[in-house]
Amino acid sequence: MLTALAVALAVAASAAACWVITRDRLTEQLDGTLSKVSVDGSYVRALSAECNGITQGVRFPPTPYTVQLVSVDGRVCTSSEKSQIPASAADVQVARGSAPEALHTARAADGAEMRVSTKPYDGPATDAFGNQVAVSVAAPMDQVTRPLNQLALVLLIVCGVGVLGAATTGLWVARAGLKPVDRLTAAVEHVARTEDLAVRIPTEGEDEIARLSRSFNSMTAALAASRDLQAQLIADAGHELRTPLTSLRTNIDLLERSERTGRAIPAEDKLALLDSVKAQMGELAALIGDLQELSRTPDHGAAGQSAPPVVALHDIAAAALERARLRGPSLTLDAALDPWYVRADPAALERAVVNLLDNAVKFSPSGGTVEVRLKDGLLTVRDHGPGIPAHELPHVFERFWRSPSARSLPGSGLGLSIVARTAQQAGGGVRLRPAEGGGTLAELTLPGAAVPPPEEPPTAG
Repeated sequence: MLTALAVALAVAASAAACWVITRDRLTEQLDGTLSKVSVDGSYVRALSAECNGITQGVRFPPTPYTVQLVSVDGRVCTSSEKSQIPASAADVQVARGSAPEALHTARAADGAEMRVSTKPYDGPATDAFGNQVAVSVAAPMDQVTRPLNQLALVLLIVCGVGVLGAATTGLWVARAGLKPVDRLTAAVEHVARTEDLAVRIPTEGEDEIARLSRSFNSMTAALAASRDLQAQLIADAGHELRTPLTSLRTNIDLLERSERTGRAIPAEDKLALLDSVKAQMGELAALIGDLQELSRTPDHGAAGQSAPPVVALHDIAAAALERARLRGPSLTLDAALDPWYVRADPAALERAVVNLLDNAVKFSPSGGTVEVRLKDGLLTVRDHGPGIPAHELPHVFERFWRSPSARSLPGSGLGLSIVARTAQQAGGGVRLRPAEGGGTLAELTLPGAAVPPPEEPPTAG
């Protein structure tokens, strides 16, 4: 409709301009013709004689124009064969000698529209009172109006066809252009109605609609992947929770049965059961804490939120070393920490460093040494344990993945996943590789600087 309206306005303006220009040109041509008409003196004398009452022997030569005399008082004299045209003020001024010429449109006594050209006459013709007269030559305006009417009809037909064609073409173009939008709308409604994220929209070309369709496909693919990961996380978490819960239930059932039946469990066995219950509860708490850490969304980097603070990685590593010494009292932790400042969540970064140290403590033999180094943003943790087979290294950062040789050891399988997530959020990375001479070398790389950034000056309140 907008296209048809725009075309209609453009065509109407063009048609009107064409009609006006044609009218002006035709009128100019008629004016030029009238200005060039030379009235014969015998015709003027015969017309003057008739106007003065002399009718005998007066003959008027045939002419396609209406010729009349205009006196200074506005009276006109026209042959009996022609329809009289009233004199205008401009004609009177020409008769009086005040104007050299007059061109105007007037309506004759018979109603015909006439174009009149009036010029002064220098011959011996006068009116009945002996006053000088002017000569008017007139031609019918239908020489102009008839072609104009035909042109108006043609322009009207052309405008109608143009507007109809524009409306039809605009409708076709709009429908063709909006088909991808209709497909996109149908796909969005389908996803909202069925939650089926497998739907895809076919994309063609490089226009805005194609880009929007590709963005929608990418969004649904990302949502589908996120939902699959969520379902996988729930399934893995349920599987990992089942083992400690089963052990807890078994131990509690034994204790309950002992109380009901009155058959006392030996003190050593009862103490072992309670230790097992306590260990399983600790394992459950650790697993739940790891799940909460993985599900936590970082609160920095979004619009309107501040960037993460600058923290001293060497201080965080020193605090994590103290906790690791408590968990491995028989081990020697050899540390050399150079200053390094990074932008990261302090709690998440400490959790990641603790997880790396816990792995090293867990797999180190009693009396062994764990070497910790921090230099130029590279934190390395090296143990002297059995190491990780090469075919297992690609899986160590997967959630809930545990090496078959380590499944008897405590842990949830989420520690290294948390390390990888924290490193990625801080713009760094982490990797594990076999160490020379045996054991495993963990490398955590974080961008930063050896000196803290200068403090920003306080802003005026």
